[in-house]
Amino acid sequence: QVQLVESGGGLVQAGGSLRLSCVASGRTFSITTMGWFRQAPGKEREFVAAIRWSGSRTSYTDSVKGRFIISRDNAMNTVYLQMNSLKPEDTAVYYCAGGTDIYYSAKDYRYWGRGTQVTVSS
Repeated sequence: QVQLVESGGGLVQAGGSLRLSCVASGRTFSITTMGWFRQAPGKEREFVAAIRWSGSRTSYTDSVKGRFIISRDNAMNTVYLQMNSLKPEDTAVYYCAGGTDIYYSAKDYRYWGRGTQVTVSS
């Protein structure tokens, strides 16, 4: 029905940058909002950023404001997360999510990608 596939994760030094991509396919008309979450070992899945397919509203968790930028390419059904000034505490598996609005809880998103590992070395 709907598939979300993340890419762009990897190993980067502190202070460096990565850009994550999430491509949506299938019955994508059912998704109005795309979000990024992350999960480190032993921790709960944490909201990072979200964007609607239409309009200009975006949302970020406080710890990434000014460093991360979420954006979209509607023609390619792709959402990006540009991550700058990376810190070791950003290390986590990053997941792409699709849902019906900008929500801050993982349980409120219907569709999920498999995740991509981001590791930031000190």
